[in-house]
This record gives sequence, structure tokens and C-alpha cells, in this order.
Amino acid sequence: MTEIAADAGRGDLVTRLAGARTRLTDPRLRIVVVGKLKQGKSQFVNALLNLEVCTVGDDETTAVPTVISHAPAPTAHLVVGAGDQDRIPVALSDITAITPTTPLAQGRDVARLEIAAPGPLLADGLVVVDTPGVGGHGHPYAAATLGMVAAADAVLFLSDASQEFTAPEMGFLEQVTELCPTVACLLTKVDLYPHWRAIADADRNHLSARGIDIPLLPVSSALRVHALRLQDEQLNAEAGFVDLYRYLRERVVPTAQQASRSTVSTDLRVVSEHLALTVGSELAALRDPETARRAVDGLQQAKVRAEAMRRQSAQWQQTLADGIGDLAADIDHDLRDRLRAVTREAERAIDDGDPGADWEQFGEWLAEQTAGVVGDNFVWAHERSVWLAQRVAEHFAEAGTDTLPDVEAADLDGIFDAVAELATLDAGKTGITQKMLVGMRGSYGGVLMFGLISTMMGMALINPVSVGAGVLLGSKAYRDDKQARVVERRGKAKAAVRAFTDDVSFQVGKESRDRLRVIQRVLRDHFTSVAEQTSRSISESLSAAQSAAALADSDRSSRTAIAEKTLGEIAALRRAADHLDAGRVSN
Repeated sequence: MTEIAADAGRGDLVTRLAGARTRLTDPRLRIVVVGKLKQGKSQFVNALLNLEVCTVGDDETTAVPTVISHAPAPTAHLVVGAGDQDRIPVALSDITAITPTTPLAQGRDVARLEIAAPGPLLADGLVVVDTPGVGGHGHPYAAATLGMVAAADAVLFLSDASQEFTAPEMGFLEQVTELCPTVACLLTKVDLYPHWRAIADADRNHLSARGIDIPLLPVSSALRVHALRLQDEQLNAEAGFVDLYRYLRERVVPTAQQASRSTVSTDLRVVSEHLALTVGSELAALRDPETARRAVDGLQQAKVRAEAMRRQSAQWQQTLADGIGDLAADIDHDLRDRLRAVTREAERAIDDGDPGADWEQFGEWLAEQTAGVVGDNFVWAHERSVWLAQRVAEHFAEAGTDTLPDVEAADLDGIFDAVAELATLDAGKTGITQKMLVGMRGSYGGVLMFGLISTMMGMALINPVSVGAGVLLGSKAYRDDKQARVVERRGKAKAAVRAFTDDVSFQVGKESRDRLRVIQRVLRDHFTSVAEQTSRSISESLSAAQSAAALADSDRSSRTAIAEKTLGEIAALRRAADHLDAGRVSN
């Protein structure tokens, strides 16, 4: 079929067929591993692949996203830059030391670390993405991870068996399930906690209460490593990886194949319709010149409509421009409204106590709340972007083209960078010397005032009355000073919170607008191409029919045979597309 499109001079259709062939022959599955800090993500990836490619430790070890794929020989590259990205070779011995501030990046933004290595699972097409822990130092926001989730074939959410799901974990899990339909939760480190079954039951209850229907699979990376070293199948089953493989084989692979078949089927159907229009018009003209004249008249009218659609594309472009503008305003308002709610809640918490006493815990709470806000805003923006693409596609329904481009956040590496951290706050602790000085300053006036009054009554300057008054006034001065310090710390804490949320709003808002501009360009280019393809197909069909009608009788029969054969091959392509759709529906 590629030869038919090439002979017809349709390079655009050749490119589309090449893309469809690539999707059919490319077996790669993109698995994204996500979760909170210290849940065993890197250890799980190493155990899954039987490779030492991710750093394992007690502290935060995965500082940048790490993509592991197959290659005959192990290599590593650091991808830097937000727009024009560069790939910098990295020594395998240095991959554990890669951080967002690595000198290899030369001051540029670090997008990800790419590692290629041999391995049976990787050779089968598995591509694993190890992500930084959500909420970690320097990575307080989940939006960067959510961007990779939106383009994943499957997501594995990890939570260890030390405790049941926390509220931030449940909020992040809800965001993940909104972006990717194929999600599984892995309960890790079950070898360390004898009560893991009770934790698993509690986690399942939490999922059921939130209406999240995903499997929960207990696994042990340590047992998996031992099983691989001892070649013990029973121990491997106890580690939970047999159930994990079954899930990948029965859920992830069919879902990815179904999505691929759907896309390829649409591409084949569109290509066959474009080619059939040209060849069919020519064949009709060859068989019956009278029919050819009527076909030419119809094609002339269709050409006028197609040209009008291509030239006068103001309607769908206006829908796109208005939609992007409205979407930008709505997303910005949604983000500001959510952040204002967090700010009000934070200020109420500050007013209820002394922020200096638990400022570190308060900062962690604020980071979690802000991460949830940014994540929810990101998910909502992604859903609205898809909805806008569908609205624009409605303008092309008459042309029989309802395909949509991929609207993926993963195309925007480096977006949603970390913002400035919450400012530090004085803990408010005063030493003994400072307390004594405050008390003495307050008591001095009381001793002097009541001492002078008592001297008029014939008493000494320093007497029990003046000393008692000094003690009372000194205690009151100490309490007033302590309360003033608390009020001052509350004011500074509120200012720090407002500065923090303003920084988040500024940074995330700017990046959201950048993302929408990318989406607008993707949709504009896609639908412009759709309009041009339709116009070109009709124009070439008209030209083919006119040429066939003017063809000499001696050449008509041979050309008719060629056209019939070509049309038969195009019909076979359409049947192949229908067969792919039938397979998708049956699954």
C-alpha cells in the first residue's frame, strides 16, 4: 500500500502508513513507577529487571527521573535542556551520583537520566521509568511525575507495608488513575512487616471507599533478589512477582495492544479512503464517460467545499483560539482559588498556636497540600485539553475525519520545576539570660515607683511592697514580651506562606500557559494537515477523473485493469482496518 501512495505522489499518506507500521511493530511498553519517598521504588526496579541500575539507600536516592530501556551493551545519557535537548554521555559508575544540580548539566535543567542495558524483560519491550519520590526535597510537586503518567502504558504505585495509605497518598493515587486507565498498587517490603496482610486489607478498604478499582499486589524486592540468585521459582512466587507478571501479561499488554490497534485502524481507514477516492473516481470515468461527466461535476463541487474548508478555516481556528484562551483563564483561576484555600487554612493553623514550635512539620504539611493542589490543577487541565481537541474535531466530522492528535504532558520535559522552598522561621526559644533581662526591665519600674511611694510613708526604698510589685510587673512584662514574640512570629509565618504560595502560583501558572501554547500548536498543525489532506485528495480525484475521461479507447481497457487491481488492494487495506477494529471490540 505504501507503493500505491508513493506512486500517487502522496508523501503525507506514506508518512502516515510508516507511523502505523511503527506502532504495530514496536513492542515497547512504558511502565512508570511512582510513590512517596522511601517506599522501595528503586529497589523494586532493580529486582524487577535483575539489574543494578537505580540507587538504593535510606535517604532520598532517585533525584531525577530515570528511564531504563534495552540495548545490547549498557550505556547511560543525561538529557538536559527544556527546549532543544542535549544528551550527555554518563559513565556507568557515575549514574548513582546524578542530581538536578550535577556539573554535567553545566547549569541547564536536568530532564531525565536514560539508561540502556541488556535484559530479558527489556528485550521484550519493557521500558521502566523510576520517578523521584513525591514530596521529596527539591521535588515537592507531583506534576512532573503526573506528566509522565499521562503518557504511560501502565503505572505501578508503590506503598510499603509499614502503614496503610495516608491521605496524601490517596490524593495522589486519585490523580494518577484520572490520567492513566491501567494502574496497579504494589504493597512493598512485606518481608519486613509480619502484619502486612492487615495493612493490605485496610488499603483495599481505602480504595473501595474512594471508588478506585485497581489491583493491590504484595511484593518483596528482597525475596525476589534471593530467588533470582538461587533460581528458586517457589521463592519468586512468594515474592509476589509471579502475580505481577500475570498482571502485566493479562492487563497491561492487552490494553496497550488495544490502544495501538485502535490508532493503527484509524490511520489505515483514513489512508484507504483518501486513496480510494482518487482511484475510484478514475475507474468510474474509465468505465462510463457519461458517469465520468457527472462525477467530475460532483468532484468540482466537493473541491470548492474542500478549498473553502482549507482557506476559510476561521471557524475551527476560532474555536481553538477561544478554547485555549478560556482554558488558560480557567486553569489560572482554578490554581489561584485552590492556593487561596490552602493559604486560608494555613493562616488558621498559624493563629491556633505558635508556628515557631513546629515550623518544620508545618512546612511538610504545606508542601503536601500544595502538591495536591498543583496535581489536581494539572489533571483538570489535561482533561480540558482533550475536551478542546474533541470540540475542534467536530468541525471536521463532515469530512469523515475525527482523529485526534496525542495531547500528552510528557512532551514537555522540564516543565513544573521546583519552586523556592518555604522560608525559615525563628523557633522563638529564649535563654535564661534573656528571660532574666526581660523580667528585670519590667520589674525595675515597679520597684522604683512603689519604693518612692513607700519612702513617703517612712519605709525604705527596697521593702516587701516594692519587691512584690516588681515581681508582679516583671512577670507581666515577661508574659507580654512572650505574647508579642508569638504575634510577631505569626505575622512572619503568614508572610512566608503567602510568599510561598505566590511563588507557586507564578511558577506553575507560567508553565501551564507554556503547556497550553504547545497544545495549541499541536492541534493547529494537526487539523491544518487534515484540511489540506482532504482538499488534496479531492483535487487529485478530480484530475484523475478528467484525465480518464479524455483517455483514448485503446488505452482505456489496460488502465481500467490497473485501476481495478489498485482499488482491490485498497479495499484489502480497509478490511485490515476493520479487522483490527473487530479485534479491539472483541477484547
